Amino acid sequence: QVQLVESGGGSVRTGASLRLSCVLSGRSFNNFYISWFRQAPGKEREWVAAVWWNTGSQYYSDSVKGRFIVFTENPENTMYLQMNSLKPEDTAVYFCAADESYNLHRNADDYKYWGQGTQVTVSS
Repeated sequence: QVQLVESGGGSVRTGASLRLSCVLSGRSFNNFYISWFRQAPGKEREWVAAVWWNTGSQYYSDSVKGRFIVFTENPENTMYLQMNSLKPEDTAVYFCAADESYNLHRNADDYKYWGQGTQVTVSS
């Protein structure tokens, strides 16, 4: 049974940092893109960043590039999202998701496996 379990969310002030974790289990994730998405109240789920599990190659949305870092620790089957210089507009529920594909997809509908989400709140 595939499981993705996020943790690390919280409430912080503008400019602070948080590190989210996503522990993956239940199968091999070779040939998967593992992505972070976020969803703010009343908005669609937004792709944030991704890593190609085989090599650790990283991909970012323009809204977080230069502030967020995504990386993996494969022996522990864990993906992280280091979030720096947080802004109120980063407030959302953050999800990790897995897509078995050789192409990076930024649409949530393409992802089969999802975690339960973790709340990040940034106040000014």
